[in-house]
Amino acid sequence: MKLKLSIPIGLCFTSVFASPSLDNNSDKSSPNEKPNIIFIMVDDMGWNDLECYGSDLHETPNINRLAEEGMRFTNAYSAAAISTPTRAALMTGKHPARLNMTIWHEYSGEPRPAIHERLAGPFTESNLPLDEYTIAEALRDKGYYTAHVGKWHLGNAVHYPEAHGFNINIGGTMWGMPFTYWYPFSGWRAIDNEFRYVPGLENPSREDEGSYLTDRLTDEAIKIIEARKDEPLFMHLSYYSPHVPVEGKPGFTKYFEEKIRDGMIHRNAEYAAMIASIDENVGRIMDVLQKEGIEDNTIVFFYSDNGGLDSPRVNVSNNYPLRSGKGSLYEGGIRVPLIVKWPARISPHSLNSLPVTTMDFYPTILEMTNTAGDEVHNKNIDGVSLLPVLTGHAKSLERDAIFWHYPHYYPNATTPVSAMRSGDWKILHYFEDDSIELYNLADDQGETDDLSGQLPEVRNRLYNMLQTWRREINAQFPSFNPGYKPELWH
Repeated sequence: MKLKLSIPIGLCFTSVFASPSLDNNSDKSSPNEKPNIIFIMVDDMGWNDLECYGSDLHETPNINRLAEEGMRFTNAYSAAAISTPTRAALMTGKHPARLNMTIWHEYSGEPRPAIHERLAGPFTESNLPLDEYTIAEALRDKGYYTAHVGKWHLGNAVHYPEAHGFNINIGGTMWGMPFTYWYPFSGWRAIDNEFRYVPGLENPSREDEGSYLTDRLTDEAIKIIEARKDEPLFMHLSYYSPHVPVEGKPGFTKYFEEKIRDGMIHRNAEYAAMIASIDENVGRIMDVLQKEGIEDNTIVFFYSDNGGLDSPRVNVSNNYPLRSGKGSLYEGGIRVPLIVKWPARISPHSLNSLPVTTMDFYPTILEMTNTAGDEVHNKNIDGVSLLPVLTGHAKSLERDAIFWHYPHYYPNATTPVSAMRSGDWKILHYFEDDSIELYNLADDQGETDDLSGQLPEVRNRLYNMLQTWRREINAQFPSFNPGYKPELWH
């Protein structure tokens, strides 16, 4: 089973990718015509998990084509190194620390420190507050039909997508992962003592037997696109994949097993099969937009909620040359793929190296759709609009830095930490020992050479910026864990 490429791989990396020009495509759609928005979010996909980002095993011809037809970002970041905080930032345009949503929904609320953890995390919000004016609410109020398909992970049933501006919810629940990717998608997870199901697919028919969740979510997305082709549509298509459980289609898995060679960075055939299924379904979405005649007036985003799972305990992905992975504020945990396609406004073959982050999508989509935000709820938006950069009207963004705040532990990845990127400089502040690390990402994207001792002036300047930001957004900090008993931990 050969996965045929639709564009040459090298094309994604050549210098022909220049700043976009509007000379040839600025008149493809009327300025009064509301563009459709298809925001494709994948789960735990690493920065180099796509072929057009350098993967040596995975094959993604459809996403390659998406990159060829739009703009590919090389320094895109997630708002957090885990799921729930990033998704909250996408919906609100606000930093997870401002929302006090810095940990998964399942671990939110009062901290539950372990005996081997020196610090106890702060209290965190369990659900995306109902008084937040989400991007879905802003667009629905503008006349858009709003659809959520796939993973939600932003609170209990009272806080599901329907309560946050979506006309329809298929697949969105409090859970961060499915029981299985195979029919019937549901089952009892003994580790959580909970039954997990996929809303909208909880009663699958016989026709669904043998079906794969990523495919089924796309089936539902296509039905919505076809039914709503004559009205403006905002769709949050949020695949659970390639999050664990690692379950790929057997045909794809066998193909990649035969492809693996010594020296490859990526070596998990079943994970590669999951990536292939995502790519296959991105192709299906692109095809239906073309078939329905709405491709030119549809903006497609492709993005991951955090970096790839790169753990010594679990052989899933490998984020090399970036350091670490999911759960960590090193680059492997937060640098992610981002591609944006809008034939009417974004020139093809575009490459962008500006640092951008999750909070930017809210103001970007508002400006793309000429939608006024709510002045009361949106006064603390932490992102900036990327539209001037996407359309070639600007080569820089008006901000000094991007920030992260994770006052929690993540097994085998990190202790509580904050981080900041300003220009090419990156600083991390660890709370356990009050240590600071400093890296120059232009010279050291793998973060192997800590310059904090050599450049105290740079370190102190960036640390002061980080402290100021944490005060301004009222970031919550960990505290000493009175139950810390390392002598009992083996």
